[in-house]
Amino acid sequence: MLSGVWRSIAVWAVSTLTMLLLAGALPDFQLQSDTGDDATTIAVTAAFGAGAFGLLSSLVWPLLVRLLLLVPALVLGLLVFFLNGSLLLLALRLNPSGRGEAAPETAVVVAAVMSAVASATGAALAVRDDDAYRRRLYRLADRRRGPGRGRGTGTGIGPGPDGHAGPAGPGTVFVQLDGVGHDVLLAAVAKGLMPTVAGWLGHDGAGPATHRLTPWRTDWSSQTGSSQLGILHGTNHDVPAFRWYEKETREVMVCNRPSSASELQRRAVERTGDGGLLTAGGASRGNLFSGGAGQLALVLSVSARRDRSNRSRAGYFTYFSDPANAVRTAMSFVAEVFREIGQSVRARLRKERPRVGRGGLYPFIRAFATVVERDVVVAAVIGDMLAGRPAVYADLVAYDEVAHHSGPRSRDAAKVLERLDRSLALIARVAEHAPRAYRIVVLSDHGQSPGETFLGRYGLTLGNLVRAGCGLPVPRRARRTHSGAEARSAVRAALRRPVEESAEEHRPPRRSEPVVLASGNLGLVSFPDVPHRMSKEEIDRRHPALLATLANHPGIGFLLVRSEEHGGVVLAAHGTEIPVDELDDEHPGPLADFGPGAAAAVRRTHGFPHVADIMVNSWYDPVDGEVLAFEEQIGSHGGLGGAQGRPFLLSPVALSAPVRDGGELVGAEQVHRVLRRWLRESDGPQVPQAARRPDRRAA
Repeated sequence: MLSGVWRSIAVWAVSTLTMLLLAGALPDFQLQSDTGDDATTIAVTAAFGAGAFGLLSSLVWPLLVRLLLLVPALVLGLLVFFLNGSLLLLALRLNPSGRGEAAPETAVVVAAVMSAVASATGAALAVRDDDAYRRRLYRLADRRRGPGRGRGTGTGIGPGPDGHAGPAGPGTVFVQLDGVGHDVLLAAVAKGLMPTVAGWLGHDGAGPATHRLTPWRTDWSSQTGSSQLGILHGTNHDVPAFRWYEKETREVMVCNRPSSASELQRRAVERTGDGGLLTAGGASRGNLFSGGAGQLALVLSVSARRDRSNRSRAGYFTYFSDPANAVRTAMSFVAEVFREIGQSVRARLRKERPRVGRGGLYPFIRAFATVVERDVVVAAVIGDMLAGRPAVYADLVAYDEVAHHSGPRSRDAAKVLERLDRSLALIARVAEHAPRAYRIVVLSDHGQSPGETFLGRYGLTLGNLVRAGCGLPVPRRARRTHSGAEARSAVRAALRRPVEESAEEHRPPRRSEPVVLASGNLGLVSFPDVPHRMSKEEIDRRHPALLATLANHPGIGFLLVRSEEHGGVVLAAHGTEIPVDELDDEHPGPLADFGPGAAAAVRRTHGFPHVADIMVNSWYDPVDGEVLAFEEQIGSHGGLGGAQGRPFLLSPVALSAPVRDGGELVGAEQVHRVLRRWLRESDGPQVPQAARRPDRRAA
């Protein structure tokens, strides 16, 4: 309360100073009598005028807005300035001294400037005050619910999803912390970076644990597109990577491209015959896919549509319609841009390794992910809870974006985890005021594995290595690297040509060049002029040195190709070639370093219709947990190897256990079944945990 009083006094003081400055700058605005006044009298006049204008804006303006709700938006936008100017003129008239006057057109300008300054000052002072922020969001949610829909008492009785009052069972909020692995979360809790999560787990000593932490294992494609599609829609079949080439359409599918996300969602719905996890009155916030929700904000799969049905009042427009929200986020955005620039300069001065370029537009991309997306999504989730929606799924991408460029365990990424924990604390506090009880489930879609880039270690990209192995021209710098020279020598040897001869003089007839795509430390090689998935035998006939060049490269762990004789085969160094059907956890072969479940994950992907001609997984060091990204990322995910394949599920103990009897949660589709089960449990009376029948199934 005291901080609010001081904040109001500070805003009043700044508004008074602003009024004095405007009076000195504008000829038609004055705060003194015609005969002149001393400085004290002018200051008192300005203080009274600023205070009266502030009170009128707080008390009268909401009533005017309610009266003008039926006015067309364009007309209302014009009226705002004139009404604001009228309030200023009224404030000046209320001054007992009779001093202070302005021409009507000048009053409009003065009122606009003062409103902007007051909003900016109040927001700047409240930028670290989550209670003040929460109160603004309450007002935002009240406007969204409309008249006659109270906030409720938090007893579980209040407005239901359709807005009508009545009994409501507990709702569920799923918050996805994108890219936060199980190991990173435990380390952050141990270091005191995430006190909210520590309290839920009972690690703060303040009480018993309210949540349980469960690791789970991703599919081979350990990235948001595959994981979130499986979690929200129950299937991630035929999503071999973050990006891949489809031969029948001659298009590259990219999970974070709106058209691709829309198509992937359509395929998932068609395959399952179900709309998704959130079809029963749910909300989807900041996700790649909708999950079948009716309430959407920042959902990529519907962002390309232009119809009104996909627009959510909890999106950009609703959030930024509050000037305080806009100023708060804008200030944080600018601060984040400068923070990134400073951190990047510090990393260069310290000559930190590994390191990737962080210039260009990246500071702004990072600021959007860590500030704008976070603020809008958190505000939308809070609005959903205050509106009593039964299920909400939200994705916060801040950590993933920073960890890609700074490293999963960097100080930069740790600071992001601290801010994400504050967002979780804010959501938890607001849940206490919601019209129904809420269970907060926190989960991640994948982790991140550290390591150098493939280019940084070997001086050439995977694409250049593939071209060299095919006997195609590569850039001079790549040709001079050890890897490039070895690949060219392998091509000459395979073609039985002297090493000293120029490959350019004896290059095979020109065919369409291979399409080489990267998804973290997973690479995909496709030959677009062949309409089907090429076999190992076909690749060897066309490019006899390619597979050996890739399999024997020290930066590559293994390859997956199709064999005419054995079906899928895994290739590795020293001529290793094992049918994928013969590999399992007891006999992992070249997949031994990649941990349990690697063979099953590779075998499943081999059955996808759009798996690439050659699937390439980078080298992995099981001691240091490092991989080599084929993209310019020092924290990566997308393939097998290390923490990237080990996300987490943090769930309330009031919900049934995700797995039982020491079982393991494997794959995004199984996580979907667990979340479905929890939503069913929320629909009716809860059975005490001790009374539940033992169930050896994971979901």
